[in-house]
Amino acid sequence: METLTGRERVWRTLRHRPVDRVPRQCWSLPGVGMFRPKELATLLERFPSDFAAPDFAYGPSRRAKGVPCLPGEYTDEWGSLWHVGEPGVIGEVKGSLIPDLTCAADYEVPWELLDEADFSRVDASCAATDRFVLAGTFTRPFERLQFLRGTENLFMDLATGEQELLCLLDKLHAFSMREMEMWAKTAVDGVSFMDDWGSQRSLLVSPDLWRSVFKPRYRDYCDLLHAAGKAVFFHSDGNIEAIYPDLVEIGIDAVNSQLFCMDLERLSAEQGSRIAFWGEIDRQSTLPFGSVDDVRAAVDRVAAATIGRWGRTGVIAQCEWGVNDPMENIEAVFDQWNRW
Repeated sequence: METLTGRERVWRTLRHRPVDRVPRQCWSLPGVGMFRPKELATLLERFPSDFAAPDFAYGPSRRAKGVPCLPGEYTDEWGSLWHVGEPGVIGEVKGSLIPDLTCAADYEVPWELLDEADFSRVDASCAATDRFVLAGTFTRPFERLQFLRGTENLFMDLATGEQELLCLLDKLHAFSMREMEMWAKTAVDGVSFMDDWGSQRSLLVSPDLWRSVFKPRYRDYCDLLHAAGKAVFFHSDGNIEAIYPDLVEIGIDAVNSQLFCMDLERLSAEQGSRIAFWGEIDRQSTLPFGSVDDVRAAVDRVAAATIGRWGRTGVIAQCEWGVNDPMENIEAVFDQWNRW
């Protein structure tokens, strides 16, 4: 087969068509860029990504202050206070911006991020590359609710079906729909959003609750983007096996999930012909603590489940590089994928 461009390679993979090699993408946590920039540059030179980001800027936030990823505290664009315990990590929200749900009606989403956004260079940046251009978004409704209400409060709200919470969720959804509409009008190839739904063993909420509250909103994002010819990428940590069929049903094109928390072989057998696996190699134990041979074996397991057994594509060579992960392990991921 002739050599494909990154854009062609990813689109063919999403459509389960033959490719010259598995497309690749390395995610690096902030600390890698901060403390190991030469290693990161070396890796990307050896294994260039098939993905690119568009050239754009969201509007300036009226609430954000402080410096993310450095020890201490910072406030994000939505007003949530983050605590960072060590350099190079994103940190955690430990408080509640809206401790009293009766005040949720007064909360204003940061419309300035969209009202004052500069998308004027997006289309030119897409035309200037032959890689697949994927736009990230602020859309993460479940997690955003946690950041605003606090995790314990949110779970109680969901359990009791508080109407004020649904009104707050509607505000977030209106923001996300407008954000998706803005991206839909550009030349990007795909748009991504996220929510971390899983514990190590199961969903954090019942599948029925997820289907009644969040699935319809996710479907709105997919329908809007697909109508504009965009691919939809989704990320979630944890064991989300229970909702994989739902993600397929609403039209997610590629999902990044912790495959090693789930029954990878069964998941691929049941869903692999209908959705693309947006990578993942075990970052809880194998990448930080395993040997190079362990890493290669992990890649082989994913490849055998998604490619070897079925003779199909539909998988992206992706992994997340943590700040303390050995570089040789990350190199081994992409080198082993090249053998497939």
